[in-house]
Amino acid sequence: MATQASIAFHTLGCKLNFSETSGISQKFLKAGYQVVDFDAGADIYVINTCSVTDFADRKCRNIVRKAHRFSPSAKVVVMGCYAQLKPEEISNIEGVDLVLGAEAKFNIIEHVGELMSYQGIQEQVLVGDIREANTFESSFSYGQRTRTFLKVQDGCDYKCSFCTIPQARGKSRSDTIENVLQNLNQIAEQGIQEVVLTGVNLGDFGNGTEVIEGLKPKKEALFIDLIKAIDKHSPLHRHRISSIEPNLCTDEVIHFVADSRSFMPHFHMPLQSGCNDILKKMRRRYTRELYASRVTLIKKRMPHACIGVDVIVGFPSETDEQFLETYDFLKALDVDYLHVFTYSERSNTLAADMPEVIPVNTRRKRNEMLRLLSKEKRQAFHDRHIDKEAEVLFELENKHGKMFGYTKNYVKVAVPFDSTLANKRVNIKIKKGNEDLCDALILEEKAYVE
Repeated sequence: MATQASIAFHTLGCKLNFSETSGISQKFLKAGYQVVDFDAGADIYVINTCSVTDFADRKCRNIVRKAHRFSPSAKVVVMGCYAQLKPEEISNIEGVDLVLGAEAKFNIIEHVGELMSYQGIQEQVLVGDIREANTFESSFSYGQRTRTFLKVQDGCDYKCSFCTIPQARGKSRSDTIENVLQNLNQIAEQGIQEVVLTGVNLGDFGNGTEVIEGLKPKKEALFIDLIKAIDKHSPLHRHRISSIEPNLCTDEVIHFVADSRSFMPHFHMPLQSGCNDILKKMRRRYTRELYASRVTLIKKRMPHACIGVDVIVGFPSETDEQFLETYDFLKALDVDYLHVFTYSERSNTLAADMPEVIPVNTRRKRNEMLRLLSKEKRQAFHDRHIDKEAEVLFELENKHGKMFGYTKNYVKVAVPFDSTLANKRVNIKIKKGNEDLCDALILEEKAYVE
């Protein structure tokens, strides 16, 4: 039944969370709700939380307080990863009316309807056993005409010693290739030019149904099957792989991307440590040697490719020598930027109980060293592209008279703002730049690439 109630959303965390929030907001629109900006004084506020974010509890409390400043009588719903992990903590936050876990969040319209109509005391926490989470709900982000993030996989079967994601999102499960292609057609109909494939463990894409003698089901498809189908059937010209584990970024995947019609020469592979002893304690599924071999093959097949790296500093027992082993490994490795994370303890993880805790100030110093190295690598990557021609997809944002876009291999460029270039694939020449972005010159005679 249609409703005139207004609803606003706030998302903490990763692009996967943003795509899910966006998909849920569209469902509320279709159900007759009015989706409004967060500061518009909504009847209902939905906060989608993240378990990776530091100070998740504090951030959640701040957003709840902000919602009630905008609308003192509003109902507040908290869902997502942190809600699954710490439901009682969240339910005790003043002003929270409903907490929804990993499965319940996809039935949020029903739960919100009950919340708005029920008079009296209602069950506040709807969080089930994460081991029972076995459904997949596809989603993609709306409201960004240039680029969208398409969820194709959820959950993770890995048991990394520092990570709570399997506890928050459950076992690995995926969309079907058929449904992914249907979503890509819908995305193309909206005029969006680029899709970023997202998931918790994207390279583990695949569905299985036949269980034999209690073993894990055989997959009906693999990640390589997905990207082959997309490259062949998608109406879009640009697809990007968001992040993929190095053990799952196989030679076959790399060779396919190199020869692909539409997949961008841009890889983001988490390393976490360049020391094999630390990798073993982290319970990662590869060695530094395997990681280096992946980088070597990517650069051999695609010398212009951009490679990004996730790395964690200050893991328990990481000595100065082991950190320098990581630093030297990354310095010598042909990668182009780093996402550096300072290790922080997560309850109910193996790492949280490990001895030899690294002092916080030591963690911060190591973080700063790698951030400086990342700037050097990004600067060097940009310098190699000076005076090179490239195709850029421009975004509409006007910032101080400039507009921005990304090349296929993830060089961010800036040109004077021109609204006619927004959401167009344009040929440019890259000019001077720094570690953040490069200036570019529009090649007028080749302005619009078809």
